[in-house]
Amino acid sequence: MELTIVLVLLIAGIIFLLLELFLIPGLSLAGIAASISLLGAVYYAYTEIGATAGHLTLLASIVLAAIAIYLFLKSKTLERMALKAEIDGINDPLAGFDLHVGDKGKTVSRLAPMGRIKVNGHMMEAKSIEEFIDQGVEVKITEIHNTNVVVERV
Repeated sequence: MELTIVLVLLIAGIIFLLLELFLIPGLSLAGIAASISLLGAVYYAYTEIGATAGHLTLLASIVLAAIAIYLFLKSKTLERMALKAEIDGINDPLAGFDLHVGDKGKTVSRLAPMGRIKVNGHMMEAKSIEEFIDQGVEVKITEIHNTNVVVERV
């Protein structure tokens, strides 16, 4: 009966350990349950069966945990659970805007240092390099980047 209890605790500990490592990352109930089960099996073997059984249980728990982790990784279960979708979209917020260095516009919000401006009837993100620029001030584009423009006060 004692051997059955030790085996059940070892198997439960290994299952909870695999759950903790691969399905529920972080310290969770599965990790706590794995620790309690594995340590409980070793403790029970030492106190109820004897020192030799305790040593064997300790060694078995370490070896079984290593083998279970190795077999789980080798089974490619994680690859079957992984997301394999590719993201092929691009972020180009200035697409379709006819912008040139030197174009003038007005700030719609305060540039501190980022904010919104309106140029050629289009709203866009802008950045001021040298100073904060208040709302309603006329600005000029000095650089054009992929996602925003750099402006200065006119």
